[in-house]
Amino acid sequence: MPVAITTPGYSYCHKLNHRLSASLSSLCTAKNPMVTTASSSSTGSNAGAYTTIKETVTCEKEIKKSKFIAIAGPISNEQSAHSFLNQVKDPRATHNCWAYKVGDQYRSNDDGEPSGTAGKPIHSAIVSSGLDRVMVVVIRYFGGIKLGTGGLVRAYGGVASECLRNAPTCLVKSKVPIGVEIPFDLLGVLYHQLQSFQAEDIKQDYDTGKDGITMVSFKVDFDRVEKLEETIKANCSRELVFYKH
Repeated sequence: MPVAITTPGYSYCHKLNHRLSASLSSLCTAKNPMVTTASSSSTGSNAGAYTTIKETVTCEKEIKKSKFIAIAGPISNEQSAHSFLNQVKDPRATHNCWAYKVGDQYRSNDDGEPSGTAGKPIHSAIVSSGLDRVMVVVIRYFGGIKLGTGGLVRAYGGVASECLRNAPTCLVKSKVPIGVEIPFDLLGVLYHQLQSFQAEDIKQDYDTGKDGITMVSFKVDFDRVEKLEETIKANCSRELVFYKH
């Protein structure tokens, strides 16, 4: 992060960086053992854009007298995945198997079914769908006829795939937190451009800067950052430095 902002007629000191950093930081801010495979971080889906489902959807199938109900929903992290599971699972069911994916992180659970016959095919269905930040729970009510290993894989994977195929989807773009120090007399120009680029979480810190300068922080779609900076500089006719978290 730059130590100081240079704008004709103004000079700034190191203490501004502390307040700027604080402002930007405010913007960011079972029956079987769980089968877990995850990367060291979950940043895979944080950069750029991803497609997820808009709402909770269900799909039901009966296979050899066993009833399989798949319930898929959008999630944001591991905590929301557990909340979703607690909301939709049925303690009366024979099995509540599930899988979810958030960026490079994913988890799955066979919940008493033979290892690899439930959670893994559900996860494979999520990966094949191309969706991210989504969880699928498949509830099974045993009907008295065993399906065998292959039959279970096809049943759990099949109902999960069908559920996701029928789900309405949406494209979600990652937001980039940005801060810029700007003279008070140019705030109108800045806010107009922020509105035009659909910036969010716009905040103004009157304590940052001096001599008629204020710091404005906001979030904008990752693919609009460069164009927004160019537009603001052109309309303000000043050499402004943009800080990114």
